[in-house]
Amino acid sequence: MSMATEKFIQCSACGNEFSFSVEEQEFYQSRGFQDPRKCKPCRDAAKASRGGGGGGRGFSRGGGGGGYGGQRQMYPATCSSCGIQTQVPFQPNGSKPVYCRDCYQSSY
Repeated sequence: MSMATEKFIQCSACGNEFSFSVEEQEFYQSRGFQDPRKCKPCRDAAKASRGGGGGGRGFSRGGGGGGYGGQRQMYPATCSSCGIQTQVPFQPNGSKPVYCRDCYQSSY
C-alpha cells in the first residue's frame, strides 16, 4: 500500500499553486504521464487556443502521438448518430457511441 500524499505544484503559466491529488497522481502514473506543469484553467486555456477541446479529462499529453510530429493512428468507425463512415483517433470497442466530427461538434 502506498503512502502517497497530495502534491502542490506551482503553475508554469500563471504562477498559482494548484493541488495534484493522490487519485490524479495514480492516473498520471498509470498512463506514463509526467506530473502536470500547468493548473487546469491554464491547461484548458492552452487547449482552447490550439483549437482542441471535447472529450478526455483535460489532459493534453500522451497517447495518439499527436503534437510530436508523428501522424496520429486513426481507426474506421460508423457514426452512431448519422451512420456515415468516419475515422476516429481511438480503437472503438462498442461500449460507447462514436460520432463523426460534425455530429460530435453539434452536440456541444
